Amino acid sequence: MAKPAAPFVLTPSDQATLQGWLRMGSLAQRLGLRAKILLLLADGLTPKDVSHQLQVSAPAVFKWRKRYLEAGLEGLNDLPRSGQPRKLSTQKMKEILTLTTQRVPREATHWSVRLMAKYAAVTAWQVRQVWAASDLKPHRLKTFKISNDPHFADKVVDVIGLYLNPPDNAVVLSVDEKTQIQALDRTQPMLPLRPGQIERRTHDYKRHGTASLYAAFDILTGQVIGRITQRHRAKEFLAFLRQIDRATPAELDLHVILDNSSTHKTPAIKQWLEKHPRFKLHFTPTSASWLNAVEGWFSLLERRALYRGVFTSVAELKVAIRQFIEAHNDLSAKPFKWNKTAESIISSVNKAKLGAIKNKLLN
Repeated sequence: MAKPAAPFVLTPSDQATLQGWLRMGSLAQRLGLRAKILLLLADGLTPKDVSHQLQVSAPAVFKWRKRYLEAGLEGLNDLPRSGQPRKLSTQKMKEILTLTTQRVPREATHWSVRLMAKYAAVTAWQVRQVWAASDLKPHRLKTFKISNDPHFADKVVDVIGLYLNPPDNAVVLSVDEKTQIQALDRTQPMLPLRPGQIERRTHDYKRHGTASLYAAFDILTGQVIGRITQRHRAKEFLAFLRQIDRATPAELDLHVILDNSSTHKTPAIKQWLEKHPRFKLHFTPTSASWLNAVEGWFSLLERRALYRGVFTSVAELKVAIRQFIEAHNDLSAKPFKWNKTAESIISSVNKAKLGAIKNKLLN
């Protein structure tokens, strides 16, 4: 049998002090709990009963019982901590910043918190503080490509002007192709989502062919005209232009924003456009696909319909894409909003070019 706990007695003055604590409105919660533990023990309750009544662990009851017996009411206070973290000197902070921005560790391509703590002989907490204060995130990486289009500024002004001030009696369409969409099937059935378990699938897959999607995104309504093809040629693009022509009111001009693909500029395309003057093409700068609004819609398609989709044939893939377009047009379509001005974009690109030139000279 377990040995019964020794009787616990509070001195009258300590008991009055603890009861006074509980009547205070500003008492720290942790001290109030410790006072209740001692008062209940003094009333004759066993540590097990106190633990059950106050919903605390039995070791906590024994801890504060022991601390009181050893140091009185002073024992109820938290023990002094080891002290605040050692402060870094300005020289050490500069060393961390220099290593982060101008060096790489021998055993990796970029810095981690632990690697920097090892090289700089500081704690991981101190590395995090220096990086946070300097807004440094070595673990993150972004890709970019600066457009070298000699007509970059003119094209940006043209395209952004359509976004910010669409012309009257006209439809503005952002057009592009998403090529080589794969119909992927998993090698084994997926394990479904259930409480306590995320959805799971095999890492390997079977390929069942590909399809390409032409899409025209109406920036005023957010609706999409789509055409799925097996190949990606000027012939398919011309067929898509004809589809746009049939699907839009004949009395409206069509301002079409698209990239510089060679399939958009063949003699057959140019001849057809001459016979359909309501089509007015606006080309984005080279290496600036982010200016094309339909790219955002393609991202939605990828995340919501393709990435986790399972397709045993190209036919199934086509059905899924068509269903997504229909659902988007019926439920999710909304006007496209562009916030940045052409001037701010041109200024940012010029700064990036200048920075690239400086880095090249320094290296």
